Amino acid sequence: MRRLALLGFLLAVAAAGQEPGAPAAGALPVQEPPPRTEYQGRRIARTMHWSGAPWLLRATRENEEQTSLLYRALAVQPGWTVADVGCGAGYHVPELARRAGPGGRVFAVDIQEEMLARMQERVAEAGLRNVVSVRNRPWDAGLPEASCDLILLVDVYHEFSHPERMLRSLRRALASGGVLVLVEFRAEDPEVPIQALHKMSAEQCRRELEANGFRLIRAFEGLPWQHCLFFSAAPGRSGAGS
Repeated sequence: MRRLALLGFLLAVAAAGQEPGAPAAGALPVQEPPPRTEYQGRRIARTMHWSGAPWLLRATRENEEQTSLLYRALAVQPGWTVADVGCGAGYHVPELARRAGPGGRVFAVDIQEEMLARMQERVAEAGLRNVVSVRNRPWDAGLPEASCDLILLVDVYHEFSHPERMLRSLRRALASGGVLVLVEFRAEDPEVPIQALHKMSAEQCRRELEANGFRLIRAFEGLPWQHCLFFSAAPGRSGAGS
C-alpha cells in the first residue's frame, strides 16, 4: 500500500511537470510563516548559502567525518525509500542511492535550486536513476505521507527556521517503523573545529525532537566529530506547536 501511494505521488508530480515540493503551476503564492530566530533556548543558525557547496564536497571529508562509518550505522537496505533532507550539493546522495538499489528510491531534498543542480550533476555522473529531486519550503519537507523508511538530516537541523513545522512534516513522511536520523556536530566537544552556532549537544537534540513527537531509540557515537541519533515516531503523538 505504501509503494502504491508513493507511485501515485510520483505520477502526479510527473503529470504536473514539476519537481516534488515545488508549488503547482498557476497556484497562488503561499505566505511563508514567520521564521524563528531561537528555539528552546538555542539560537537558530542561518542556512548555508549554495556558494559553500565546494566545502560540502571537499576531498578531506571522509577522513575528517568518516562518512563510511555513518553509512554502516545507517544500514540502508535494498528497496528502501530514503530521504536526505537538506542534501545540499548531494555528498551523501549517490552512496544512499547505491545502497537502496534499483528497487529503492532516494528523495534528495533542499530549499536551494543551486544546491539541487549540483546534486543532480553528481547523480548523473554516477549513472543513478533512483533519485528524486525535491525543492522544498523551509516549513515543509515536501515528502509524500508515510513514504520513508529512513530520513537523514546531516548538519542541517540546527538551521531549520521553522523547526516545529518541519518536524511535523517529517513525522508525517515516516513509514510505519521508519526512522529519522539526526547527525549534528558535537557542542560538548570544543575540539570539533566548527562554529558553536553550528553545533548541538545530544541533550538539546533529544529535548527538541521529543517535544515534537519523536523518541530516541539509539545513538551511534562512533563518528569523530558528530552525534548520530536515531529517532522513531512516538506512538499517539503528532508533534507540538506551529
